[in-house]
Amino acid sequence: MSRLAGAGAVTAAALATVLLASGCRPGSDGPARDAVLTVSTTTAIIADLVRNVGGDRVDVDSVVPHHGDPHSYEPSPGDAARIAESDLVFSNGLLLEEPGIMKMIHTNAPRTTPKVPVSEELEQYGGSVIKLKEDLGLDVLWLGWAVEGEVGGDGSQVRTTATKLEGPGDLHVYLTDTLGTPKSYIDSTDGFDKKDSFALPPEAHTHVNWVFTAPGTYRLTVQGQTETLEGKTAPAGSGTITFVVGDARVPQGKTVLDGGHADVSVNARTRTVQVRSDDPATGRRIHHPADSVVLRVPDRAKASVPEEETYRFLGRPGADIWVLPQAVIGKHVHGEMDPHAWEDVANAEAYVRRIEAELIKADPEGRPTYERNAARHLKRLAALDDEVARKLARVPDANRKLITTHDAFGYLAHAYGMEVAGFVVPVPSREPSAAEIATLRATIRDKKVPAVFLEPNLAARADVLRRVAEDEGVAVCTIYGDSFDDKVHDYVSMMRHNANELARCLGREGSGAR
Repeated sequence: MSRLAGAGAVTAAALATVLLASGCRPGSDGPARDAVLTVSTTTAIIADLVRNVGGDRVDVDSVVPHHGDPHSYEPSPGDAARIAESDLVFSNGLLLEEPGIMKMIHTNAPRTTPKVPVSEELEQYGGSVIKLKEDLGLDVLWLGWAVEGEVGGDGSQVRTTATKLEGPGDLHVYLTDTLGTPKSYIDSTDGFDKKDSFALPPEAHTHVNWVFTAPGTYRLTVQGQTETLEGKTAPAGSGTITFVVGDARVPQGKTVLDGGHADVSVNARTRTVQVRSDDPATGRRIHHPADSVVLRVPDRAKASVPEEETYRFLGRPGADIWVLPQAVIGKHVHGEMDPHAWEDVANAEAYVRRIEAELIKADPEGRPTYERNAARHLKRLAALDDEVARKLARVPDANRKLITTHDAFGYLAHAYGMEVAGFVVPVPSREPSAAEIATLRATIRDKKVPAVFLEPNLAARADVLRRVAEDEGVAVCTIYGDSFDDKVHDYVSMMRHNANELARCLGREGSGAR
């Protein structure tokens, strides 16, 4: 046990309209009466920590609402208006937030407004960051998009555009959001233009669905371009990737990737397009020149176009398609390091220290207030850390395994002596295969877990996990990751709930909890 002790800038006209009409973010109660600083945060969790340090001297609001998902939330004109009025902006950093949120902040915040990614200097304030581990165990290739190499300048990004497709059918690349709504990014049915593209910040990665409409060999050419907030662009290389779909013959002399995790990657520094993959034996990242690999889409990836009207861009309902699934539901842009650092309470203490330091820089006269409030909240968090550790220490060693709906609990596991046995999320637009359900059943049986855990904002789309858990006789319990809800409104309550639920559901009596 490790411790027992998408959206673009809002137009000037739209912004001015919102500012004149409201003077503050719609739905807020307006500035606090005695507030000295107007502070914006990207998430409700950070907003709660800022309120505890700032007290009455700060007026705090979160861009992402209580129920929102920072991985996929698209900011509104009201959010931009609030940012434009802010004296200080706190984000989590480490690519937690959807890129559109960060672009909106860098576009609309005054140049003199500090923009602080709290978790990106966590070690200096007594915290720590760990690498993000992803292992879904799909029975087909798990293929995303990635950007490598620095671009330069806040808010800069790399755009990857599809320019040519050779093959027997059409290609669709799309994302499915947390509510199950698809958004198409690349669609070859009407040819390619500038709209057939993705834009990602430097050193970022995102999951997507790849859909092919007929078996055979496809050659997709993509082109990279760097973009700055000032509108400057520069080429970032191009390359052609080969896909073999169904039972088509695989070309000789190529490296074949047909399982595990891989990305089509644009390197802005070397101006090259590559396919990067993880070595299943060592976990080491391998970079393949685009023309040296074949990406296999086997016949077991065959599926049907869903009945829902929102999927009509894929073809008529029931038509055959071959799918490399998105795997993680919702927009999920991220980097190498795990951004969910607050799931270790010791890291939340580091957040508070960083927030205290930044508030003092912005408002030196408020130092006594910020130091007093921070000391009080740090004492509260230290007691919470001990409480969480004590409660989780009661979980038997054999039960200290987590199966969740989101890869957000690595810090919790690392800090409190748990093991992430796997995260199981609904695969967008398709039912899981028999092999995937069998893998889930085997994981539950082999690990002998007494419970699986759903996040409230993903629970509505986790029917398969519920069904398998019920069949295997294990509990289905709740755990909070990125956001609050109507029952949990603050960080201390969230972590106390998580500790209580984990101890209850993974304890000896856990198998009876429903």
